[in-house]
Amino acid sequence: MANLKEVRNRIVSISSTQQITKAMKMVSAAKLRRAQDAIIQMRPYANKLQEILQNVSGSVDASEGGQYSRVRDVKNVLIVVVTSNRGLCGAFNMNVIKRANYLANHEYKNCKVSVLCVGKKANDFFKKTEYSIVGTDLPKRLHELYDSLTFDNVAPVAEMVMKAFADAQFDKVEIIYNKFKNAAVQEVVTEQFLPVAPPKNNGVQKQSNIDFIFEPNQESIVRDLIPKSLKVQFYKTLLDSHASEHGARMTSMHKATDNAGALIKELKLSYNKARQAAITNEILEIVGGAEALKG
Repeated sequence: MANLKEVRNRIVSISSTQQITKAMKMVSAAKLRRAQDAIIQMRPYANKLQEILQNVSGSVDASEGGQYSRVRDVKNVLIVVVTSNRGLCGAFNMNVIKRANYLANHEYKNCKVSVLCVGKKANDFFKKTEYSIVGTDLPKRLHELYDSLTFDNVAPVAEMVMKAFADAQFDKVEIIYNKFKNAAVQEVVTEQFLPVAPPKNNGVQKQSNIDFIFEPNQESIVRDLIPKSLKVQFYKTLLDSHASEHGARMTSMHKATDNAGALIKELKLSYNKARQAAITNEILEIVGGAEALKG
């Protein structure tokens, strides 16, 4: 009977876990809907602005905003690692951390690498490494951005990165994050944030992509356009990661719920078999005792 009690306790424990994972799946599904709407609405605007940014930034002087497209010898690199604050979302965080760690140890092994951690999971990992963590002096802590993910809250972080690049503290800035595709698929992406990369034209440059009319003048437009475009790109990155996080957690909790159901089914089968065996033994003992009394 002790064995039966142990199996029964396991069934109760796993059933409780299944209720938790099911509830977390439903919560993530509700949050995913809002996060997905936000990134889908932002993406066309951000992509078009990025296209304009790439075309315009290469044709202006440093005093007019071309400071963000200035290419220097890469000696100091900043890697922006975008993860979540919480776990229970499969390999969502670890895939980004592995990519960032590989980039720092291989591609930029001869450079001085600094890390900007957006999300507690990245910070918990990289604070144990030899890399310098930047952004700790910001008024709003980076992991708190997800509490209210708005453009106004994200812009100061982008401004800090842009100023550090303009002041030559860093020669290159890379961003690693999960790009949202759908609820079940998130793609780990490495993007060059600074310097602004020139547009990809495969050797052919369309005049419609580079011929802009500036009103009132080029200097004033570019002075506002380039910084704003970079802030929008940084904001889009966080929206992508935020939607990917909820998609990954929903998928992970869905699988955990299914696995718990399968395990409960197996345990119930084992419990019924053990119970029937115990009943059979009791019957055999009663029959044996009755036969002994007859004798």
